[in-house]
Amino acid sequence: MIRSMTGFGRFEMSTGSRKYTVEIKSVNHKYLDVTVKLPRKLTFLEIPIRNELKKYASRGKVDIFISMEDYSEATVCVKYNRQVAEEYLRYLEQMSQEFDLENDVKISHLSRYPEVFSLEEVPVDEQEAWQDLLQAFTGAAQQFAASRTVEGEHLKADLLDKLDKMEEHVDFIEERSPQIIEEYREKLRRKVEDALQDANMDENRLLTEVAIFADRTCVDEELVRLRSHIHTARESLESGTNVGRSLDFIAQEMNREANTTLSKSSDLEITNRAILLKTEIEKVREQIQNIE
Repeated sequence: MIRSMTGFGRFEMSTGSRKYTVEIKSVNHKYLDVTVKLPRKLTFLEIPIRNELKKYASRGKVDIFISMEDYSEATVCVKYNRQVAEEYLRYLEQMSQEFDLENDVKISHLSRYPEVFSLEEVPVDEQEAWQDLLQAFTGAAQQFAASRTVEGEHLKADLLDKLDKMEEHVDFIEERSPQIIEEYREKLRRKVEDALQDANMDENRLLTEVAIFADRTCVDEELVRLRSHIHTARESLESGTNVGRSLDFIAQEMNREANTTLSKSSDLEITNRAILLKTEIEKVREQIQNIE
């Protein structure tokens, strides 16, 4: 199954006291590059989330956004710092003695001093939070994977169509190549006949020139390799998963063979077809960049 590297998934889940929202989106990237944005309370879950994502993606730049709304009443708690309070009292008593002043500190006064009382967020139960968040993450990840699969099927259909067009160009070049050798033979024969007029023509010399021309313009090996690459690409698209890297390599090899074919061409029709072939290969290479 072919999957695109572009995808999106979103899922919300409420547990009664909390609501989790997970969004996952991705674009093309050579490797798997993951960014996770979590509430401060849930930062301990970043590594489990990254590991879980690997079940759904192997390539792409993936951004994961997670938010949590806490509806419980006990979201913060009061913390009493006894050591700080003792420090204040000790120094106040010292001041009373040093300056001969009455120590009139009351609890209501002491409680207002900095850090004697402080508010802290109630920590979440890590195991419970992970189990709840995992459900929301799985929902978003399944949507994310499904969207990549749907887009991958579109890419597959488009690539198969382009491979068909490439094969049509290869067919034309293959059929045209023997014709240009025969045309060259006749053209060369007429030129020699015109030059020699009544003199006898050296048939062996003519055959040698034609053979040299044929060898110089022969693209049989290039066309055989192109057909093989097209066949391999089709097989990968029909049966493979995570084939983006291998298809990219195949496309590079296709381009190499098309360049050689173009450089050997001495015929306008073959040249035009080779240019069209290179254009289709370039389109294929661009599309392959979207495949996981």
